[in-house]
Amino acid sequence: MVIITLQRNKCIGCNYCVELAPNQFQMSKKDGKSVLLRANDKKGFFTLKSNENDILEVCENASKACPVKIISVKIV
Repeated sequence: MVIITLQRNKCIGCNYCVELAPNQFQMSKKDGKSVLLRANDKKGFFTLKSNENDILEVCENASKACPVKIISVKIV
């Protein structure tokens, strides 16, 4: 299982995550910040748990590209 977490309140809207993983992230038209699709919000931490291992590489690339380091990717 892949677990992706986004600290949305710290997002600066650079759009790298959307460019690298467009099926998992999109930019909000309301505030210009990243949205982790299909994620659950818990106190500002948006978490997606997925059994789709094919998203691992693109999400890791998005995490590495994020200039404020607010995306974490774990395998459990």
